[in-house]
Amino acid sequence: MYQRNKNQTEAPAGKLMPNAVPAKPWTHISVDFITKLPLAQRYDSILVVYDRMTKMSHFVPTTERTSAKGVVRLFWDNV
Repeated sequence: MYQRNKNQTEAPAGKLMPNAVPAKPWTHISVDFITKLPLAQRYDSILVVYDRMTKMSHFVPTTERTSAKGVVRLFWDNV
């Protein structure tokens, strides 16, 4: 009963605005890790690199112990 009559404490959301479309491929990317996977051929993680314009993804096997320099090297060599 209380939740049905409760006042809203937040301001109403504004109008939604779509994200801008990138002008050329590989200018706007998303990078993520999938971790805690079972060990397979020495790898236990996946580096995912996604291009917003072409919707192309690269999946690079790696380990959780990869350093920042190692991630840069993986990106440079595979993407």
